[in-house]
Amino acid sequence: MAKRIFFFILTNILVLVTISIILSLLGIGGYINEQGGLNMGSLLAFSAVIGFTGAFISLAMSRWMAKKMMNVQVLDPHGNLSSEERELVEMVDRLSKAAGLMHMPEVGIYDSPEVNAFATGPSKKRSLVAVSTGLLDNMDRDAVEGVVAHEVAHIANGDMVTMTLLQGVVNTFVVFLSRIAAWAASRLVKEELAPIVHFIAVIVFQIAFSILGSMVVMAYSRYREYHADRGGADLAGKDKMVHALQSLKAYMNQANEGEASSLATLKISSGKKRMMLFSSHPDLDDRIQRLQAQ
Repeated sequence: MAKRIFFFILTNILVLVTISIILSLLGIGGYINEQGGLNMGSLLAFSAVIGFTGAFISLAMSRWMAKKMMNVQVLDPHGNLSSEERELVEMVDRLSKAAGLMHMPEVGIYDSPEVNAFATGPSKKRSLVAVSTGLLDNMDRDAVEGVVAHEVAHIANGDMVTMTLLQGVVNTFVVFLSRIAAWAASRLVKEELAPIVHFIAVIVFQIAFSILGSMVVMAYSRYREYHADRGGADLAGKDKMVHALQSLKAYMNQANEGEASSLATLKISSGKKRMMLFSSHPDLDDRIQRLQAQ
């Protein structure tokens, strides 16, 4: 789900920048030797610690941040729910049990006209499945079940944890390369200006390299979407999963071009080919074809 990836990457960038600023202000690092050169071994170890710490902090914050940013209203399974809300909770509960989850994810609804849904959370025990009001209003029950099954499959597959490990590796290279580039930039100015230039350059290069590194994370996300489609088909049935994707495609075709660019559910629109490197989901037609061919 595009929003799941967006929240994770955004949080990761913010956490990395924050950690870097704090460490720079405290003078913690130790990768520049007495001669003003770089100690590559120390820098790599320093980068790995920051990189993986940032990734796991982002994972820990993912559910909380998604709730706050999307204003998700979590449904109490034992509370006073409408028939539609009760049906959604029971659907997630049934699909979660079918997926072998020991704990049912939190279930939430957020107010948005977009046809959208996402799953997030730091673990299978502390996960969240949220759907938009637009999804519930525009999709029939079988299509909703297919979408929800896809999101439950993401949780059952542990995609957020494996993505965190990948993000940790990417972060390590981001921190490593940004500091090499910042050190090189600081060598081009007067000695008294070098610390200031180095501090600013670290932040600038780290943000730039993080954006480039996100292409690796997006490529992994596209790969995992096919697995979530298969998982959704196993949980809800192949026909419902295919129907969900076809319904999303039909909805996209009815929307105008401006609206279609903002739709994110299961990557309704894969965007222009030149933007595919930054797409978190593969082409919808390809996903339908692959699922039908199984």
